[in-house]
Amino acid sequence: MKLTINKTLAALALGFAVTSLSSPVLAASYQVQPGDSLWKIARAHQISLASLQAANPNLDPYNLQIGQAVQLPGAGKYKVTDGETFWTISRKLNIPLADLLAANPHIDPQNLYPGIVLKLPVANPAPVAADYTAAPQSTVTTASGQSVSYSRVISAKATAYTASPQSNGSWGAVDYYGNPLKLGTIAVDPSVIPLGSKLYVTGYTFSGLPAGGMTGQATDIGGAIKGNRIDIFVPTTDAKASLFGIQNVKIYILK
Repeated sequence: MKLTINKTLAALALGFAVTSLSSPVLAASYQVQPGDSLWKIARAHQISLASLQAANPNLDPYNLQIGQAVQLPGAGKYKVTDGETFWTISRKLNIPLADLLAANPHIDPQNLYPGIVLKLPVANPAPVAADYTAAPQSTVTTASGQSVSYSRVISAKATAYTASPQSNGSWGAVDYYGNPLKLGTIAVDPSVIPLGSKLYVTGYTFSGLPAGGMTGQATDIGGAIKGNRIDIFVPTTDAKASLFGIQNVKIYILK
């Protein structure tokens, strides 16, 4: 994880239970999960069962389907409690992290504090960045000769970072999820590339990375990684990583 990320909060996120809410939340919608009932959904979101039923007059409470959208009454806001991060909140509310970040562009994800109010995204998917080429049926041949399908391709700037305290901070050589940094770890802007996406990156020249292109996963973020910009972890020294500089790359988001 990059130097500017609060690793302590990220580590705490791994121990958080995601089955209960300690802060009032009034979301725009909720997707039914296995074992859900209207009573459980109302209790989890701290709203009355009657108001939930009133907001969903055409919903059969005895025949909820997994993935079904349940409208929740309220203003679509969430009040942050102590130790929470965007990631823990997204897991808790079953909201894609990228959507939650996109709904709060003026809130610093590295400086959440108790009492700050987040805006929750509506049920519609967040708009996709304008500077990419959609290719829902396209494939690309990797440097190893494998043909892989991708959903879109992005032109971006790339830099490199290491696990050293100077490059990655003093919180340990781990990514945003707390996993050890490794070849293939890539830091992204989640509003452009959703965290967890599998990627194929081409266009760079660097002896510390696979020649011709590399596969990786978007599991890290950084304060300077905004827009069409990525940071590629390289298992080497800071001196060698600095030789990477800033390079133009193509990023294929794999299906």
